[in-house]
This record gives sequence, C-alpha cells and structure tokens, in this order.
Amino acid sequence: MTDNWTSPKNILVILAHPDDPEFFCGATLARWARAGHQITYVLMTCGDKGYNPATHLDMTPEKLCGLRHMEQNNAAKIIGASAVHFLDLADGYLIPSLDLRRDIVREIRRYKPDILVTCDPQNLFAQYGINHPDHRACGQIVLDAVFPAAGNLVYFPELLKEGFQPHMPKEVWCSLTSQPNTTLDVTDTWDTKLQAILEHKTQVPDADKLIERMKSRRTEDSTDENPRYEEKFRVVKYA
Repeated sequence: MTDNWTSPKNILVILAHPDDPEFFCGATLARWARAGHQITYVLMTCGDKGYNPATHLDMTPEKLCGLRHMEQNNAAKIIGASAVHFLDLADGYLIPSLDLRRDIVREIRRYKPDILVTCDPQNLFAQYGINHPDHRACGQIVLDAVFPAAGNLVYFPELLKEGFQPHMPKEVWCSLTSQPNTTLDVTDTWDTKLQAILEHKTQVPDADKLIERMKSRRTEDSTDENPRYEEKFRVVKYA
C-alpha cells in the first residue's frame, strides 16, 4: 500500500490542532502537494490552550487562537496545501460524541476526499510521552465518521437536507501510529516539513533545539552526512 496513485487526488486532512499536520506528517503532505495532489486541512480546534499562563503573562486563549490561525495558514502555504478550515472547538476538551461524528461526516461529504488523513486513536503513547487526548479523540471521531456513516444514506439524514450527499473516501491514512503498515521515504521533503513547523512560532520556543531534534529522527541505517527520513501510517483501503 503506497501513494503511487495514477491520477491527482483530493486529500482531506482532519486533525485536532494547528501544527498537528506538520508534526505528524508534514513531509508526506509536502510530497503529495509537490506531486500535484490537492490538500485541504480541517482542524477541530485552534489550540487556544497551547501556552503557559505563568510565563506568558500577556497571552489569552482568544489572542492565541488568532495567532495560531495565522501560523497554521503560513505553514500550510509552505507545505503546499490549498486551504485551511477551523471548527474552533474547545482545545483539550474533544470527546467522541455523536454530535461531533455528525460534524465530521458533514466535512467528509462537503470536501469529498479520495484520501483522508487523520491520526491513530489507539496510540496512547507518543515520542514526547502521553499522547494528547485530543489527538486520540480526533482519530476516533474521524474513523467513526468514515465507517459506517459517511457513505451511507441512512446515517444522519438531516445532512441530506443540508445538501450533503454520502461520500466514502477510498483510503484512510492514520498518522502518529504505533502500528504502521505503510512507510514512506520523505527525505526529499523533510526540510519543507521543518520550515513549515517553524512557522508555529508560539509552539517553538527554541528553533535551534527543535531543528536538532527533528534532524536526529533520521533512519538508523543512514548517517548524519547522508540522512534519510521516513513517515509511517496505518492505511485502510476501501476501494
């Protein structure tokens, strides 16, 4: 299962926070944009709790929300995504509810992706420790929306009244996974990923340390002089 598609694809990325697309799979998204695929982001929150009130005395959730909108749009341009949309739900409070499932079914039917990208809801632990609950909730909501609801007429008939016809993605790519079945070599676009991450200035207090950390993630079979980088996914195909 690879990304050697023979025609341009409509790719929808649904994740929890600004900077999730870049950190989780930015090099892959840049690779796809470079190949001519159309990429749209839908982010559930604006990440308005992503600061420490004890050290950022002049920051407020409302101010940070606006900054993170701007940062994410700038990062998406570097990646090559065509559009960014925010649901602006409460950061840190995502729950896999039926209402949110309906909202995501609506977005899937609105954008009609061939390829849907989200994150793995089963990944409790990440490289930085405990995986954020929003990440896990987002993945659960998206996967529950994909199957069995998004492509089925009898799920959420109220969406039909809004004009949203059923649609089923052909593939779902789960990033930030501990059980991958697909690995992409993204060496050629790793620097693009880094450039995009650095646009998230409110989340990157020390750019040099971040660059050093990200460059250390080269594959074990490569060297500092000739690094190779990969991004891994759990991919489910429906067609």
